Amino acid sequence: MSLRLSTVILPYRRWHEGGRSSWTRAEQLGFHTAYTYDHLSWRSFRDGPWFGAVPTLTAAASVTERLRLGTLVTSPNFRHPVTLAKELISLDDISGGRITLGIGAGGTGFDATALGQEPWTPRERADRFGEFLPLLDRLLTEDAVSYEGDFYSAHEARNIPGCVQRPRLPFAVAATGPRGLRLAAQYGQAWVTTGDPKLYENGTPEQSDRALRQQSDKLADACAAIGRDVSELDRVLLTGFTPDRSRPLESVDAFVDFAGRHRDLGFSELVVHWPIADSDFTADEKIFERIAMEAPAQLKQ
Repeated sequence: MSLRLSTVILPYRRWHEGGRSSWTRAEQLGFHTAYTYDHLSWRSFRDGPWFGAVPTLTAAASVTERLRLGTLVTSPNFRHPVTLAKELISLDDISGGRITLGIGAGGTGFDATALGQEPWTPRERADRFGEFLPLLDRLLTEDAVSYEGDFYSAHEARNIPGCVQRPRLPFAVAATGPRGLRLAAQYGQAWVTTGDPKLYENGTPEQSDRALRQQSDKLADACAAIGRDVSELDRVLLTGFTPDRSRPLESVDAFVDFAGRHRDLGFSELVVHWPIADSDFTADEKIFERIAMEAPAQLKQ
């Protein structure tokens, strides 16, 4: 199985003070996709610079030609399907059909309360996501949509001419629970995981591998339940949140070993964080670039 290498570039730098150069360099290094987080703020970056995902990706689309672009991930925490669909169709057009929407149910971070609401419970998040994703699918594939749900409504929402990518841009659905996996099976062109968060602090790589295999098996079960071949979905691992942490980025050999393990688990795409000094994503930039340029060829051997 081939393995694609992608990166995620956090939107914390001003565009003309290093923001632009990261995206153009990602294309030069041969990354398959460059994603960004779609948050209003995030963890330790809350009190520092942080820019919007859609404007950042629009700018990135204007300075790249081949690199796929996407969110990792968008959620209902502060989005509405009607307005999001319009932005995505515009972004897909500007990029010439290079956009992937990473999307999930959201969590309990700063986004969950930024609009003044109380944080949703896991069940409420799942309920909303279960309505959000099917409606977004319709909005991106139909010229006009009317819908009245428990959480979201659309009244003759027009989305002409639709996406450049047909029937719509691909969804990469982040999920580990049963309801989310069912949505990934039904609507996803890819499935995204970060592993088992309970193992991050004290787990071992071996335990993480078992957990990822179990998640993959549950995805396969969800696909089988609706008669879909699970091989139709790409399997994407956003790295940095398993017990391996940043160790795979310490050398080319370390990364090739890590990537080979996860390729054998069935993953078709690994996403590594663009280095950020003095953060959880600290990494040697020269080694990072060597990994981007050398590891894919080694993994084909």
